[in-house]
Order: sequence, then C-alpha cells, then structure tokens
Amino acid sequence: MKHLLFLSAILLAAAAPAQSPLKVVTTTQDLASIAASVGGNLASVSSLIVGARDPHHIEAKPSYMSRVAGADLFIAVGLELEVGYEQSILSGSRNGRVQIGQLGHLYASDDVPLVGKPTGPVTRAEGDIHPYGNPHYWLDPYNARIIADHIAARMGALRPAGAKTFDANAEAFKRSVDVAMFGAQLVSKFGGDKLWQWEVGGQLASQLAANGAANLVGGWEKKMAPLNGKAIITYHRSWSYFVNRFGIKIVGELEPKPGLDPTPGHVASLLKIASANGVKVILQEPFYHDTEAKFVASRTGAKVVVAPGSVGQDPAARDYVSLINTIVDRLASVYGG
Repeated sequence: MKHLLFLSAILLAAAAPAQSPLKVVTTTQDLASIAASVGGNLASVSSLIVGARDPHHIEAKPSYMSRVAGADLFIAVGLELEVGYEQSILSGSRNGRVQIGQLGHLYASDDVPLVGKPTGPVTRAEGDIHPYGNPHYWLDPYNARIIADHIAARMGALRPAGAKTFDANAEAFKRSVDVAMFGAQLVSKFGGDKLWQWEVGGQLASQLAANGAANLVGGWEKKMAPLNGKAIITYHRSWSYFVNRFGIKIVGELEPKPGLDPTPGHVASLLKIASANGVKVILQEPFYHDTEAKFVASRTGAKVVVAPGSVGQDPAARDYVSLINTIVDRLASVYGG
C-alpha cells in the first residue's frame, strides 16, 4: 500500500504544471531589455512602446490594455513620463494586480539619484516640466545597475522560488554594463562595485593613477574621455543623465522650453551660444525633425548627431548595452573616436 501511495505522489508531481514564466509588461524598451536580462527564462517580457517613438506621447490603445490585463508585473519609468497614458491603460486593463501601489506595479525610478527636480512651483508656462525630476535616468549606465537590482527584488517578491535566479541574472547584467563602461581588464582587477564607487565619487582617474592602472581604462570611459568638458546643444532635455556621467556640458536646447517647438528667435540665440562655446555637436533623438539642428550646424560648423534615446529607436540599439554603445560611438566619432 505504501508503495502505491509513493508511486501516486511521484506521478502527481510529474503531472503538475510547472509555474509559468512571470509575465512582465513595461512601458519602454529600455526597461524591457533590463527586465528580460533579469528575468531570464523565468519571465516573459514585452514593451508597450516599440520603435522610434517619443515615450512622452503615446495613445492608451485598447490593445495595450489587453496586454496589461494578463500581466503579473507592470514596470513604468515614472516621474510622470507616462502621465498621459499610464493610468488609462492600467484602469482599462481591469487587472488589480498591477494597479499603482500593488506588488505587481513598479516604478523603475525608485532609488535612482535624480536630477532636474524643480525647486519652486511648476506651471505650464515653463513647458513640459516634470515636477518630480527628469525622467530620462536610464541613459546613465550607473542607474541601469540600480534598475536591475530593483527589478530583481520585485520579481523575487512575486516569485520567491526564482529569487536567487533573478539576483544572479541582475549581477550578470550589471557585469555586462561594467565591462562595457570600464573595459574587461579594469573590471577583472578591481571589480565593478569598486570602480563605480570611484566613478560616482569623482575619484576614478586619481585612484587608477595611484594604483598604476590608468592605462587599463577601456570601454565607454575611454571612448568618451575626449568629450569631457566639451559643450554640446541638444534638442530636448533628455540627455542630462548621460552628459553628467561623461562630463559633457549642455549649453543650449533647440526647444525654447521643454515640449515646445523651436522658434526663429530662439534658434538665433543658439547661434551665438554655439559660437561662444565652441559647440561641435547638436544631439537629438530620431523622432524629432532636424531642420533647426541642421540650420544651426550649417552656420557654426557643428555636426548634427542623431542617436537613439531608447532601445529600439535605432536598429543598432537592440538592447541596453548596445543602446549606450550606439550613443557613445556616434558622439565619439565627432572627436575622432
């Protein structure tokens, strides 16, 4: 009899369905790329926004609501980047698990050091201002590491049996970012955590020199070194985190105020700013028209650099690391990199 019960238990266990992958829906492809790296084969990840689209402005389509209806985890950028459509999509999904405040809803901005937070009252007269801070934080590779840890923790909370795998996958993602940022030799010698500690503290160059390792610098750090201290103009206020990481200065934006189209008077003022600061680069995403950028470039000797601000906005930006690779390569090429 005991033998039969034991055999039945084995058969039932074999017949029990395996837990299905965690279904994750993100707003942007950047978050989808990081979530897919963290989730591995324990998660099925898709993004609402695909291709070269402005993440500020999409429609809350019924098809988006249908996709979110079956999600276990919804991940958004936050900081009101998706203010025009997130709530409509969540409400329309009728999925209580992913509503704001539930375990299945995550703002990736949590724990990320933010810039661009207004200090005074915010009004529409100032343009499309984000009152909680600039939402384009994923363009700093350091923040991508924070996002990965954040997603791993939330996936682990939703699927405790996979928590160790999510943590291990997050560590692997962070190492890929570290190697791309500093080069494999430096990461092998000091480890990514130490290198970022020096980088964030502004001590990387001095610490590497003190340890006789300055010649081992590679990756994005090496490619972007010629741009340190250089002045550029951007179209929208979306590159703040990226330029801060690599020591670049934004001296003007083609938009007179965030979200507003360039005006003749504002463009004329940029000609003077570009000349006074020796601007060689006008940086913008592919979904903005480039008429004004080309006009300023033609009169100042600058070069218009069109680079993806998100995964999927350019064929070369297939995932998070290749996104930053693409931006770095296009900027560095202007300075002979």
